[in-house]
Amino acid sequence: MTAVEFALLCAAALLALGPVAILLGRRAVATPLIYASSAVLCLALTGAGVAVLAGMAGVSGRVLPIGLPWLGAHWRLDALAAFFLLVVGFGSAAASVYALGYGRHEHEPLRVLPFYPAFLGAMVLVVLAHDAFSFLASWEVMSLLSWALVMAHHRAEGTRHAGYVYLLMAGFGTMALLLAFGLLAGSGGDYAFDAMRASDRSPAMAAAILALMLLGAGSKAGLVPLHVWLPLAHPAAPSHVSALMSGVMTKVALYGLIRVVFDLVGPLAWWASPAVIVLGALTAVLGILSALVASDIKRALAYSTIENIGVIVAALGLALAFRANGMTATAALAFSAALFHIFNHAAFKSLLFMGAGNVLTATGQRELDALGGLIHRMPVTAALMLVGAMAISALPPLNGFASEWLLFQSVLKSPELPQAGLQIIVPAAGAMLALAAALAASAFVRIYGVGFLGRPRSEAAQKAVEVDRFSLAAMAALALICVLAGVFPGVVLDLLAPASEAMVAARLPVQADQAWLTLVPIAETRSTYNGLLVLVFIAFSASGSAWLVHRLASRKLRRGPAWDCGFPSDIANTQYGAGSFAQPLRRVLGTVLLRAREEITMPPPGDGGPARLRVHLRDLFWDGIYQPISTVINAVATQANRLQFLTIRRYLSLVVGSLVSLLLVLTIWN
Repeated sequence: MTAVEFALLCAAALLALGPVAILLGRRAVATPLIYASSAVLCLALTGAGVAVLAGMAGVSGRVLPIGLPWLGAHWRLDALAAFFLLVVGFGSAAASVYALGYGRHEHEPLRVLPFYPAFLGAMVLVVLAHDAFSFLASWEVMSLLSWALVMAHHRAEGTRHAGYVYLLMAGFGTMALLLAFGLLAGSGGDYAFDAMRASDRSPAMAAAILALMLLGAGSKAGLVPLHVWLPLAHPAAPSHVSALMSGVMTKVALYGLIRVVFDLVGPLAWWASPAVIVLGALTAVLGILSALVASDIKRALAYSTIENIGVIVAALGLALAFRANGMTATAALAFSAALFHIFNHAAFKSLLFMGAGNVLTATGQRELDALGGLIHRMPVTAALMLVGAMAISALPPLNGFASEWLLFQSVLKSPELPQAGLQIIVPAAGAMLALAAALAASAFVRIYGVGFLGRPRSEAAQKAVEVDRFSLAAMAALALICVLAGVFPGVVLDLLAPASEAMVAARLPVQADQAWLTLVPIAETRSTYNGLLVLVFIAFSASGSAWLVHRLASRKLRRGPAWDCGFPSDIANTQYGAGSFAQPLRRVLGTVLLRAREEITMPPPGDGGPARLRVHLRDLFWDGIYQPISTVINAVATQANRLQFLTIRRYLSLVVGSLVSLLLVLTIWN
């Protein structure tokens, strides 16, 4: 059995679990059976991806007699598909193990169980598809099943609006992808990827396909200004589904972008890359700024996903620029940084969404200002969330630092680009990405500090208890990946090297050959990084400092009041809150970019009630793009609604008028 056949069997088994869940109904065995089976199958898919990347299994393809009669369904597992199969596999396996515990609290499991494994199977089929019809059919099934999962808690406030917006954006993205594949197929109409890859296209046609792919895949990944569904859908979905949508499904969208732009469309001119670089950098800054002011923990994590997608797309834009100028080694550096960050984001963002799910299970709260003090009541969740927060903040020696360090190494190579425009744009985009990285650290200090430190701000936080072992085990596995991929980044980079070589015809130097597990992206004389030595230094310096303080400090017991932030009160709400952390940056940057407005309500003289501060935030792109479109559509629909109340004579008049108009058009055309 070839690797692609094995992966197809696993995908078919995942799809078959949906009807099994329906047959089992509300039986107690349904939840553990579906989630455990999904976890096992996804682990098997992870193994298949690793086998292809490590050379233990070769590239393989298969054509099945389904789909279009004259085409069939083409499936292929090459290096790029294997890497994304690995990402889908381990992310989905962790979410499934987490759901073994989290799913026990689901009040209506039949709204989740039938769709969950089928959603996983659809994502696998998107990665394996090797013709346009199979790709788009799998993509649309993935979108519809994820919409059904978003709507699982349809009675909750805002869920139906989130589902409606998500469905509209998914439909728009599919239409853009359909147009892109239509241009790729050309006049020949051959929808197989091999035929598309062999066709010649003008630079303008290639740029048009790139633009359509940014619209189609970008709407699913969360690129600005197509991001509006993401902060609505992620908080509405169950937490293990949120982890999948943010950590895995957005990567499947990026797979579609990479497959077309780096593989099928052919060489792109250098002038197509600046738009991708700037779009990625702008997405990163706006996404993390929105995360910094969001008061809902799951909404803040959703906005952080937008930021990380922007970082990845900017790296892909750099790879396009370097490849267009024949700088294949540097293109491999930027492309490897993008793939490495895809892997890393799948790990730490899934971990963080699971932690948010634990908080929601234990407290019933998502608002940061209703939490606090959870480090004492949920110590394991707090420790694992700290790992995720440090990783996404790009702190060494964790994996987020390693991939972003690689990205900035490629930015530093921009002076070697021959075009003056790129020599200006790339450093400017690099500065924006550096700003996004700094804001990310600030955002997660805010999320972790307000959510887990200090005193409980509500009775629910006061009574919180630790969650089940399945949830904690899944989080622990992802936290371990964050540590190991940061300490030994060369192992991951060697594993993804075949995908880089297939897409940009170059790879990074073999990292396993480097002494002391040192990461050498270009040359030892230029820049290196050793995660293991950084870990050893941090461990020895921290433990040595603690030992010195313990040995040299006075043994006299001293007591003093804790810092009260200037509010010497026993009321928990007087401590620093989420709004307090966000206020300086909200006033500096958010006034224009987020239209932030503060409304202060002061009680009249003699009224003993409290003063109120309300902060109003608006999405600039929603107000500037989507709201006007919605207004026009509603106005047209209102006017068109009158057509259903016409008389028979008026209907016949409309039919005759339409027929005469069509005949006139045909006459003029001929």
